[in-house]
Amino acid sequence: MTEKIKTLQIIHLAICAGTIVAYYILGDLSIEKLRIPVIDSSSIVYVLIPFLAFALSSFLFKSQLKQIDPKLKLEDKFPIYQTASIMRWAVLEGAAFLILILKPDYILFGILILIYLIFLRPTAERIDNDLSE
Repeated sequence: MTEKIKTLQIIHLAICAGTIVAYYILGDLSIEKLRIPVIDSSSIVYVLIPFLAFALSSFLFKSQLKQIDPKLKLEDKFPIYQTASIMRWAVLEGAAFLILILKPDYILFGILILIYLIFLRPTAERIDNDLSE
């Protein structure tokens, strides 16, 4: 089981590292860019992207976990958990890239998504908690 968790951690690291590298190269980060930009009615969509990504990723993750038969052993539940986690991370990564590519002025929101993505690192304790619910 430890090897399966390490594999999932490597996948998570690759997703996070790829997004961080993209933000470093394409983001042209500076203190001026990290300020909250002026939000008007035409840019409200870009502000909603992080919230929608959070809600959609959580919904997809939980709906996948609900499909797991509680009678199964932890090893049998893990492939579904792995799929659910990758779906969750993909939605968050996609939202971060959307912000970076479509509206770089809102890069701060993309960085917040990235920080949340980093905090979702799979650990044995987190997997046990998620699968026991």
